[in-house]
Amino acid sequence: MKAAGSRGRELIIDHKLAHAKRAGFDGVLGPTVLVSGELAAKHGLVFVASEDIGSPKQVGPTLKAVKATQARCLNVQVLDHDTPALQAVDLTRRIMNTADDLQVDVSIEVHRDTCTETPEKTYALAAAFEKLEKRPLKLTWDFSHLALVKHLSPPYWEQLAQRVDLIQHAQQFHFRPFNGQHCQIPVSGRSGSLTPEFLDWLAFAEKVIECWLATANSEREMFVCPEQGASGGYLLSVFGNPWRDAQVVRREVDRLWKRLLRRWKPPRKST
Repeated sequence: MKAAGSRGRELIIDHKLAHAKRAGFDGVLGPTVLVSGELAAKHGLVFVASEDIGSPKQVGPTLKAVKATQARCLNVQVLDHDTPALQAVDLTRRIMNTADDLQVDVSIEVHRDTCTETPEKTYALAAAFEKLEKRPLKLTWDFSHLALVKHLSPPYWEQLAQRVDLIQHAQQFHFRPFNGQHCQIPVSGRSGSLTPEFLDWLAFAEKVIECWLATANSEREMFVCPEQGASGGYLLSVFGNPWRDAQVVRREVDRLWKRLLRRWKPPRKST
């Protein structure tokens, strides 16, 4: 029964990946128990792994498992919202140094109910890591969580761009459209037109991409996940279809990217 169940789940994931490719997506983000680099590549997709790490003993096995799946890179949610700062710094250092040893490209996600739940915790972790490791911390930016805990009003850029250097150093971004009261907002209205709240967020997304491109050379990669959660309370009953909205986010962000790329000038290499 277990084998049959596993096979059934694999077929469902296989079908979903094929559907994502037809919808125009370039990759998939998920845990290694569901997806692998090989399965994603079968559909011409890039695989970005996402895992939770809550203790030092998980670090080695988790990173080795991710490496075995041939994921392009890894997003990690670390510990809990009430974790003492020193514990968070120690575990983050262990994760990043083990990742270096194993040659796994890792970013620490900014997310609620983790050690990066607020801007203060995120920047304190980044500052402590940089002081001890003599290098910046690579983060996965999900700005929706920070906007929510701070109850921000648009425009969002000036309020969320406290460490531009960490945005430019990052390569993973979770682009879930948000406002200051909701971690996820409807993208399309009942008529199919873009919602005013999404347009406010889209102006912010443009600033993020523009900022990132300002220091990016032709070898850098930017991984953007147009998140539209259907579980965990993200999706309210009055919202539209999350899969349709995810495709709209992908389409609109892709338009932004291409427009900004047309006027992008890579920074000159220092001599």
